[in-house]
Formats: sequence, C-alpha cells, structure tokens
Amino acid sequence: MKLSTTTRYGLRALSDLCAQGDEGPVAVSDIARRQDIPANYLEQLFARLRRGDILRSVRGAQGGYLLARPAGEITVAEIVDALGESITFGDCQTEVGCDQIASCPTFSLWRRVRNSIDEILKATTLEDLVRKRTLFQDKFQDEDERDDDERVEL
Repeated sequence: MKLSTTTRYGLRALSDLCAQGDEGPVAVSDIARRQDIPANYLEQLFARLRRGDILRSVRGAQGGYLLARPAGEITVAEIVDALGESITFGDCQTEVGCDQIASCPTFSLWRRVRNSIDEILKATTLEDLVRKRTLFQDKFQDEDERDDDERVEL
C-alpha cells in the first residue's frame, strides 16, 4: 500500500492548520512554508477540501482557511474522500477488478486488510492526528501496559 502525495500533503496541511488552534484564518502560504508543500498545489487541495465540507475560506487581508467543523468531528476517511483519493491493494480491490478473483489465494486477505484500514480511517479524527493519538498508538500502548503488568521481577 502506498498513500498518494495528495493524501499525504492533505493530511499534513490539515494537521498543521488544526495545530494553529483558534487563532483565526491561516494563510495557505504559511502552511505551505511550514510543511514544505508547493503553495499552488496546496491551494488546489484546499479547494477540494472546501467542496468536501472540511474547510471554509475567509476572504480579505486577514483571510485564509479554517476548519468547517471541529477537528474531533472530521475523520481521516472524510479527508481522503474529499481529496478524491482511495486506498487500494492491487487491481482486484478496485473498480477495474480482476479476472482471477475466484481462484486468487490473496483476494480475501487484501479485502480484509482494506476493510481494517477503512475502519481505522473512519475512527481516527483530525484531532486524533494532531494529538498523536491514533488507534494504533492506543493499541500498542495498551499492549505495552499489559506486557509491563505481566512481567515478573526476579
């Protein structure tokens, strides 16, 4: 699996915007500079995110972009969808399909992997990303704590 540049840049830029807090609209040029993303490209991504009800724009000298909703209500799945992207595992998991599905030993594996990732993206909010609390981190932290509890001092 490989995430597209669009998805990576979009998530980085939104995380940056969210991290600025409630300080008002943030200029694309500021985000582009901090994240080392071409400003023209970022403007195109933000247009998609605005149409997807992720961002809203403010015109004027102090203009820029704000989140359209609280960060805790915006999921990574919504962001990926608003950017017009999808996450796939080979052609068999796309609309193009595969003529070997019936005999393919890995088809159901990739479908389960894709479904698991979809669930994680739906359960992870922009706020989670900014707070660096993804489901994986929580899961591994819980496992580490269980491991610590199970260790016996000799």
